[in-house]
Amino acid sequence: MSVSQQTAQSQTTLERVRRGEIRHDWTAEEARALFELPFNELIFAAQTVHRQYFDPNEVQVSTLLSIKTGGCPEDCAYCPQSARYDTGLEKEKLMDVNFVVAQAKAAKAKGATRFCMGAAYRSPTDKHLDRITDMISQVRALGMETCATLGMVNREQAEKMADAGLDYYNHNIDTAEDFYGDIITTRTFDDRMDTLENVRQAGLNVCCGGIVGMGEETGHRADMLRALANLPQHPGSVPINQLVQVPGTPLYGQEEVHPVEFVRTIAAARLMMPASHVRLSAGRTDMNDETQALCFLAGANSIFYGDKLLTTDNPEADADQQLFQRLGLRPEAVGRVEERRECGRGKREDAAAEAAAQADQAEPHVRAD
Repeated sequence: MSVSQQTAQSQTTLERVRRGEIRHDWTAEEARALFELPFNELIFAAQTVHRQYFDPNEVQVSTLLSIKTGGCPEDCAYCPQSARYDTGLEKEKLMDVNFVVAQAKAAKAKGATRFCMGAAYRSPTDKHLDRITDMISQVRALGMETCATLGMVNREQAEKMADAGLDYYNHNIDTAEDFYGDIITTRTFDDRMDTLENVRQAGLNVCCGGIVGMGEETGHRADMLRALANLPQHPGSVPINQLVQVPGTPLYGQEEVHPVEFVRTIAAARLMMPASHVRLSAGRTDMNDETQALCFLAGANSIFYGDKLLTTDNPEADADQQLFQRLGLRPEAVGRVEERRECGRGKREDAAAEAAAQADQAEPHVRAD
């Protein structure tokens, strides 16, 4: 495509995205055209669309706790929890339920409305899942939204967590499908998509995003967002992570992504998934306040706070509160939790009806004489 054709494609795409349509038919050319826009045009469009769906000065705040650390058999090239890499991380057992609930109470006291529980699994065992569902139900009883990230899950496991009161299940696709094999070889991109479908069929909200700065090209970032935007339902939350480089992992020493390119990814995510929470996630420790401010301007409206994101550093809560005050931002109101749950109830009923219809079509009716 020539430069003039690229410019024309970008302008056509810009005119369409400014309307804030919820779409599931993004083409590769449209997604990549967003990244070709002049920065000011891109940010203005993202901010315009953001205001159609959200209060621009309200940020959803989550806390993430690693409830089982290390020993994962996968070979994700970015991950210090992989058993394949020597990162100095000690393997730890699944945490006690009471300890996890105490951490959730502390997070709520500091303003978090969502509590996410992460465990280093390929897939959780049934025994561990029983304890985790106990954690879910007790954290839910605190009035917080619940989220879990436990690797691949089947439909039965997803339904079990939904019955316990889980609101969101996180399972990132990490990157574009055609770059995926450069980062992970122990499971496929389709495996990721299968888990997302199991979660959706169980009526859970999907939390799914990716990582920027793993050596991918701009087109890969566009293709990653396109894969998310073309799901049957947009993820409720879209975490955009900046690679946190950990000594001992294969991606340690990777050239860092320029802050402007990271902000572009945030803005493109906002435009392609207008009604989703776009989370400024891992890597904030390496961002100055100015970069984070640009991310909020570009449509980010969710963060993790606390001193750890699973096993890597994250800005402490007090620093985040100071940044919020400086920018005139405020944590999302607690009432939003119940609003989303009410929407989620309807979605789960729809998922159950869809599953029943599929089963009805699959099994022939037998006439009873």
